[in-house]
Amino acid sequence: MLSRTTTSATSSFVARRLLRLYTTSKFSVPVTLPNGKVYQQPTGLFINGDFVPSKLGKMVDVINPSTEEVITQIYKATEEDVDYAVQSAKTAFETTWSQANPEFRGKVLFNLADLIEQHADTLASIESMDNGKSLHCSRGDVDLVSKYLRSCGGWADKIYGKVIDTGKDYFAYSLRQPLGVCGQIIPWNFPLLMWSWKIGPALATGNTVVLKPAETTPLSALFASQLCKEAGIPDGVVNIVPGSGKTIGEHLCKHPDVKKIAFTGSTVTGRHIMKTAADTVKKVTLELGGKSPNIVFADADLDKAVKNIANGIFYNSGEVCCAGSRVYVQDAVYDEVLAKFKTFTEGLKVGNPFDADTFQGAQTSKKQLDKILKFIDIGTEEGARVVTGGERFGNKGYFVKPTIFADVKEDMSIVKDEIFGPIVTVSKFSTVDEVVDLANDSQYGLAAGIHTKDLNKAIEVSNRVKAGTVWINTYNDFHQNVPFGGFGQSGIGREMGEAALDNYTQVKSVRMSIDKPTY
Repeated sequence: MLSRTTTSATSSFVARRLLRLYTTSKFSVPVTLPNGKVYQQPTGLFINGDFVPSKLGKMVDVINPSTEEVITQIYKATEEDVDYAVQSAKTAFETTWSQANPEFRGKVLFNLADLIEQHADTLASIESMDNGKSLHCSRGDVDLVSKYLRSCGGWADKIYGKVIDTGKDYFAYSLRQPLGVCGQIIPWNFPLLMWSWKIGPALATGNTVVLKPAETTPLSALFASQLCKEAGIPDGVVNIVPGSGKTIGEHLCKHPDVKKIAFTGSTVTGRHIMKTAADTVKKVTLELGGKSPNIVFADADLDKAVKNIANGIFYNSGEVCCAGSRVYVQDAVYDEVLAKFKTFTEGLKVGNPFDADTFQGAQTSKKQLDKILKFIDIGTEEGARVVTGGERFGNKGYFVKPTIFADVKEDMSIVKDEIFGPIVTVSKFSTVDEVVDLANDSQYGLAAGIHTKDLNKAIEVSNRVKAGTVWINTYNDFHQNVPFGGFGQSGIGREMGEAALDNYTQVKSVRMSIDKPTY
């Protein structure tokens, strides 16, 4: 027989569960995935633990880039919705989350990682349907999401300060404390992965968040937000406000109660965010664009190198900020590598993201497709030679053939500008000094690749290349404990690893005078 206390607690739990199911069903719709599975897609904004409509009630279409058909409609947030979300996050920060035991914060992040794993198939399918990327890519994203959230959970009770020796008459120490409400703006190329890279360290360190997903890819962030509630994360700690960057992103940057902005996206937008956030002196971290060099030395395992440079540029349909879009091959093996690269590239399957053997899916939007095709025209006009690809694939869906340009000059637009698509330039070099100069001749500095069997050469070149991440004999190879971020105009701050925690904490110093005891 249940006690009165147990019965009351059980009734309360059932009531909350029924309320959540009602709220979810009221602002969600059934969506059929290409594999035939039906799931419930939340369509409301996620604020203070509930799905709610926007204040104006306006809804926008979400398009499947592989079919050009509407998946569903979601509510579009306004500035007034952002104010509500920020207030909810501020209240949760002050009354609940910043005061929670670190062990509790870690536990709910572990719970969230477990739930991501339980729903991995659905989340991967949502990503492929909403973004256009192959299921192969989406599954890799979801796997890293759960691993990273678990890593953040492990850091939650390891946010250490220091005791500082300032002499026998004082006791001095430092604390690392959370910032408060963090505004987070994520891109469309890795929607769920960027969601985790933002909320994981913010929550581990005791902050609350108001996150704006990209306008074209909001579905996975909304679906995952309900898992936050199920994981035990208190209401108001995580808030999701889909909408326009010019409206929602701008308002977050200006809002006086938002203490930090974390942004992943273009360098142009990053510059604007820094200027806008300066008025309220917010802490800002930026993960921005790239035009990363990928270097193949004559002594490399050429077959392995070719696979790595293909993965470096064509993975995720080329929509990767750190894509190895400038390939430099030592002259002694240039012709051989270019021939092997052409053959390997033409063997990659482009098409339906849900086909098991598809490597490259669709570009995320019509806008991005048009931009890529324009760059192909520009490259041809500038005198570069198309080795393979160079055109749209099919007539339905936003697909582009993987494209290799050779005979390029370093001042060409296709060599200098970030294209963010499956387009790569291949150049030759002779010496180490030459290729280091070529690699560093860029405003960006996000990543680089080096392919060689010579360990001394690999270390020397990696030390000299100006990039936040250098991959040796691999590429686009991430790990949850390895920091990621850029040099130069590729950004400020780091994602993942212990370094990410610095983005979300501030140091407080305490120095106390100690009176001499009298006996």
